Amino acid sequence: MNNSHKTLASLVALSQIALPHYVSADENSDIAQNDIEKVEIVGKRSPFGATKTNTPIVDLARTISIETETDIIQKGALNLSQTATYMAGVNGEPNGFATRGDSISSRGLRIPRYRDSIQELFGNYNSTRAEVYTMEQVELLKGPASVLYGQGSPGGIMNYVSKTPKIDKENEIVASYGTFDRKQLGVDINTALSDDDKWLARFVGVYRDSDTQVDYVNDDTQVFMPSVSFLPTDDTTLTLIGLFQDSDSDTGAQFIPVEGTLLPLPDGTYLPDQDVYVGEPGFNKFETQSNQVTLLGEHIFTDTTSLSFTALWREGEADYHQAWGTFTGASHYLNTFLGAPVAPTDTYVARTFYQADNTFNQHALDVRVNQLFSIGKTQHEVLAGLQYQSVDTDANSAYYAGGGVLQGDFSYILDLANPVYTGSPDQAILDAIYNDSPEQNVTDYGFYLSDHISFGEWRLTVGVRHDKVDNDNGDTQQDDSQTSYSAGILYRFDNGLSPYISYAESFETVVGLDSNNKQLKPEEGRQYEAGIKYALSSLPGYITLSYYDIEISNLPNPNNLPSDISQQQGITSIEGVEIEGKVEFGQVSAQFAASVMDAEDPNGFELSAQPDSNASLWVNWQPDAYEGFRLGGGIRYVGQSVSENGTIRYETPSYTLADLMMAYQLSDQLDLQLNVRNLTDKEYLTSCLFRGDCFPGLRRTVNASVTYSF
Repeated sequence: MNNSHKTLASLVALSQIALPHYVSADENSDIAQNDIEKVEIVGKRSPFGATKTNTPIVDLARTISIETETDIIQKGALNLSQTATYMAGVNGEPNGFATRGDSISSRGLRIPRYRDSIQELFGNYNSTRAEVYTMEQVELLKGPASVLYGQGSPGGIMNYVSKTPKIDKENEIVASYGTFDRKQLGVDINTALSDDDKWLARFVGVYRDSDTQVDYVNDDTQVFMPSVSFLPTDDTTLTLIGLFQDSDSDTGAQFIPVEGTLLPLPDGTYLPDQDVYVGEPGFNKFETQSNQVTLLGEHIFTDTTSLSFTALWREGEADYHQAWGTFTGASHYLNTFLGAPVAPTDTYVARTFYQADNTFNQHALDVRVNQLFSIGKTQHEVLAGLQYQSVDTDANSAYYAGGGVLQGDFSYILDLANPVYTGSPDQAILDAIYNDSPEQNVTDYGFYLSDHISFGEWRLTVGVRHDKVDNDNGDTQQDDSQTSYSAGILYRFDNGLSPYISYAESFETVVGLDSNNKQLKPEEGRQYEAGIKYALSSLPGYITLSYYDIEISNLPNPNNLPSDISQQQGITSIEGVEIEGKVEFGQVSAQFAASVMDAEDPNGFELSAQPDSNASLWVNWQPDAYEGFRLGGGIRYVGQSVSENGTIRYETPSYTLADLMMAYQLSDQLDLQLNVRNLTDKEYLTSCLFRGDCFPGLRRTVNASVTYSF
């Protein structure tokens, strides 16, 4: 195997994207059959990954960040947000310590989450949080992706691949205990149901009982994920996955005022505890349930033609109660806001009480065909797909603003410096203001086509998709149609360098009418990206350096006059540079990432609460001299973020955190591991919003685990 092929094999193995066995190794193939075998020993092919194709990421003119199951375990990621904290240009924890969900941003923009190439979450706070123990790997495709996925964010998508039955996969039980009395048990059982291995089964389960860094806030869950695979032939696989989750928690975000956290109080001091609980014990809760059934299928017709599909039914619900410090538009503290000493101290706030019953129901199907063929000296991998999706969401709520303070009732005010909890309003008060909103439905039909063309060392990818989206929000019915395009070109030099350029589009529908009673257009995003991918020749590893330019149009125009016909003249522009890579030095492996970003919203302000830079390094050492011992460590830097509205500007300082991992394999069956995140227990804020509240970061967490394999 020559050096370039060795490097390619190592790169694909590192990223866990392996080529399928139906790629022929003839004289026209760029990858010999022995290379493919090298990859399959280490990596695991996933036909339900973010790109929906089997093209190696070294050949794609796009940026993709991947965290394998091994990466996730090494870094001690306890939730989906933490899997993204070592990715370039990605903000994994913009809301600091959170329990309601994983609000991940890429290239300055919040992005949707997908499981097995189907979007898994719609609306706000109406389902359970995804559990990382159910995932084989996490992939982040950066930039607009509407050609593959329909409407969505210009920042990209996050896709996680489910654990499914595998032949000869070991079983394991993982017991862990950590900071804040966090107790978790994970079970992963993999077995053959028939002697001929045509029927396989796997069961993944999670049970967690945990307190958190905020008093009264728990984070408990139960997950059951059984799956069955049927392999009638070597060319056909059908996998049925059930995923049932019941979580019982409270909300981690307390919306603490800027004064006393980012800025000092009038007397120059700060709140004694920026993790103070502002809710009401016995009232607050965030109880969620979700059920889903997924059918994954793939069939290889010939060496050149295959079909795969994902079908999903999913439902979720949330019973959400929370009290928080009332947003006033000025100081959140009651005496300052009212200009009178109505509270005993100046650190009292009025509290708003909120109740919501949120649900969603989803049906989705994505069917795609891959075709390999040659025309003259060009080789083509064509992907053609059809996608259908229907999502119903319902959000009903009661919102008791200020807890009656504006009516002269000070029964529920709270001192953030010395909290004494008062109880909550009678249920009759909340029932009287309960708003039963109409159910909303979004139905999307999409057809997409792309072609990955190889010509010598050139790689050209072109794609097009047409979507028809029907929105019915109970008051307005609206039909939109949109055609999206993408294109990219890459050249592979013999020395491992592969420069590329690409163009991609995205769209997201906007329901409503402008001032001329014309239907609002979808928001549109476009990205130009240029970069270099470098597959190292002297040792296993790769580096990607990229520059991107994103523009989002058809946004509300901040300078629009009421008499103007168009309300969609605003533009957001984002530019940035990213570098990331992985490399192995014998017993040492390293992963590194860094980015800088310059972003401006339609008002000319920086994007709210999005850091202007980030950088990280994770190093793992597995010495031959100490068999079974593993040591890992990382450092994460997150740059300054800004939130402003023209009259107010808050700058949240940058912060740097350190992480540590130590592990020892006692035997083939028993493995011990200790992870520490935020090693120095640094107190920091992830962001502060111009509405006047801040989000505290995650405090030090120590988690010890014992894995028994059998």
